[in-house]
Amino acid sequence: MVMRFNHMELTVPKGTLTDDRRQELTDFYGSIFGWETRDVEILGGRQFYMQPTEGQFILVAESSKPISAPGYDHLGLLMETREEVDHILEQCQRFRDKDDRVELKLYDDLHTGNTVVHAFYVRHLLPIWFDVQVLERQAGTAPAKSWQYV
Repeated sequence: MVMRFNHMELTVPKGTLTDDRRQELTDFYGSIFGWETRDVEILGGRQFYMQPTEGQFILVAESSKPISAPGYDHLGLLMETREEVDHILEQCQRFRDKDDRVELKLYDDLHTGNTVVHAFYVRHLLPIWFDVQVLERQAGTAPAKSWQYV
């Protein structure tokens, strides 16, 4: 059996998804990560759909019982190269220069066995962090099975 994540629903307080907030989400996640966004009628109201790639999405939905994530709850975004991680970090830093609601957590590289994790966390207007990372493995140490985007 092969399994992978398809979607995540993030709940926010009712009244959060104003037209302005939807545009702000599009401006950040669209320009930084290239995600497509759109409104969707589901769950008894107008919600917000963010799509990184075909077959993956985050549904931001208003709720009377929204998620509370005061710690480092996050969703990991796996990049292919260190340069891609660094480029996205630079874009986030530039965006933060004009919008101080962008939160960043920078980390030293994590060395574990044959793998180096190069990563940072970013959060903007949503209740969770996104862990933008690359897994650099020594030659010949990659797992036998892995997802590949073709």
